[in-house]
Amino acid sequence: MSDVTKTVQKWHTSFKKGTDFDSWGQLVEAIDEYQILARQLQKEVQSSNSHEFTEEQKKTLGKLATCLEMRSAALQCTQSQEEFKLEDLKKLEPIIKNILTYNKDFPFDVQPVPLRRILAPGEEENLELEEELDAGTGAGSTPSFPSRVPGTLLPRLPSEPGMTLLTLTIEKIGLKDAGQCIDPYITVSVKDLNGIDLNPVQDTPVATHKEDTYIHFSVDVEIQKHLEKLPKGTAIFFEFKHYKPKKRFTSTKCFAFMEMDEIRPGPIVIELYKKPTDFKRKKLNLLTKKPLYLHLNQTLHKD
Repeated sequence: MSDVTKTVQKWHTSFKKGTDFDSWGQLVEAIDEYQILARQLQKEVQSSNSHEFTEEQKKTLGKLATCLEMRSAALQCTQSQEEFKLEDLKKLEPIIKNILTYNKDFPFDVQPVPLRRILAPGEEENLELEEELDAGTGAGSTPSFPSRVPGTLLPRLPSEPGMTLLTLTIEKIGLKDAGQCIDPYITVSVKDLNGIDLNPVQDTPVATHKEDTYIHFSVDVEIQKHLEKLPKGTAIFFEFKHYKPKKRFTSTKCFAFMEMDEIRPGPIVIELYKKPTDFKRKKLNLLTKKPLYLHLNQTLHKD
């Protein structure tokens, strides 16, 4: 059996595993499987060294990755109206299984995941090291940022009697090399103690402008669950991301988080930690000793 056939077989097994978990109602496991497989397909699509797949097959792999991400997002977002259903995803099994010979039209009108890569923490670290070695050449600072990332912010939930909703205004983040960050944005997620998502993950739009050592966002993020319904040990994470043009991928530069006992009306500044993001909060290393933080404002809504 050739290496490429083994790879396809591995993808098919992973796909089947994910849809099985999905049909059994094991949604956390299904989401993990879908996201891992989507990342593997994206890596293949974006590999310049790969000659095992034609350009047409790579397009199909990219569309498969998009569908996996759509199904994963649908499982994480209970409010989704136009969700990508399990039965839709199952229609793609013959395609992934027979990708080397498949020559029909793709059954759904989706686009391949863009070339901007989203990498696993380990992969990202390796590429980041190379990038830092190149940093001596220096990049000029940019006073404002184009809207490359539109954001995926969600509206506030309907109020419920006796229940509290939280709006977080991300004001700004302090970084010593703020001017060198291209297309910066922040990914906001709500995790339990095991690092499992409790809410849909949201991305802010690209920052509005920079000023000295600050990147300004001035954007509201609506937490997608009433605070009373969040389990003990919940934390809200903020991952600062920016685009690396030389490597054509989006990198996580640092992260911050706030725990439930820090939720109170008014401004708050929280510390920044070195990547990779540790959603379980066990190995935390401060990004810098300088007084640079993530600046937020909290608004509580209670009926």
